[in-house]
Amino acid sequence: MAGALASVCPTGFRRLTERTTMLQGIRPSNNIFSSLRWRTITGHDQLLLTVNISSRSLPKASSSLSVTRCSMSITASDIPTVAETKSAFLKAYKRPIPSIYNNVIQELIVQQHLMRYKRTYQYDAVFALGFVSVYDQLMDGYPSDGDSEAIFRAYINALKEDPEQYRSDAKKLEEWASSQDAKSIVEFQSRDGEVEGILKDIAERAREKKIFSYSRFFAIGLFRLLERANATDPVVLEKLCGALNISKPSVDRDLDIYRNILSKLVQSKELLKEYVEREKKKRTERESNQKSSEAVAKIESTYL
Repeated sequence: MAGALASVCPTGFRRLTERTTMLQGIRPSNNIFSSLRWRTITGHDQLLLTVNISSRSLPKASSSLSVTRCSMSITASDIPTVAETKSAFLKAYKRPIPSIYNNVIQELIVQQHLMRYKRTYQYDAVFALGFVSVYDQLMDGYPSDGDSEAIFRAYINALKEDPEQYRSDAKKLEEWASSQDAKSIVEFQSRDGEVEGILKDIAERAREKKIFSYSRFFAIGLFRLLERANATDPVVLEKLCGALNISKPSVDRDLDIYRNILSKLVQSKELLKEYVEREKKKRTERESNQKSSEAVAKIESTYL
């Protein structure tokens, strides 16, 4: 994924290192997502909660509608604090998480909490694909696949969203994109279909600047679509951004950051792997020395 990102962002990735200093020394305990920031929430007492209803929840007669939206008012007292969201996650998943993963997860859940309760937030499948891509990259190599998925469910549930919807929507978009090419993926407006309807809805909301909140997860979701379609040329990205009424410079910037995050994450995981292997070797040597000492002691007690 990181290699393909370079072709999407021809302006180069050196700007990030010029703007920020991330992970000096590259230690597993460092916060890898420290540069990944979103704006904080303001005006909680005027927030509007947006509820997404998928086609699965619609009557069969309306199943052709791919996206339906409704809104209801919400007061400040109904919005959980960051501490409450983190507490909900920890209550749902009580097993210890290695620090290299836990530090990033804790940072991500704070940032996604702020996005989740923004006035303009509405769940969409491209956002879900972006988050799932980030999460799966982060947890690649986690000691237990079952634990990784349990952490995912606890994380999304703590944000009061549906982890199954995240997974199913991400899979749906990836499968759709795999059947597209550089031309067809940007021409979704001229076709009918479930995913096409999702993209049209996003384009409409982005154009009207209503109930749409751009984020880095959304940018990563766009890139993942292009990657699956084997269409990572910068020109295709520009056309897709135009069709969706999304700022391409913002997407370029966020993909730069994502590429650097992946690079730092890979380095940190390598250091963790080396540390674990060293500790295993030391433990094996200690056990071997202990057995040798016990054998010598047994011989001495027998013959002396």
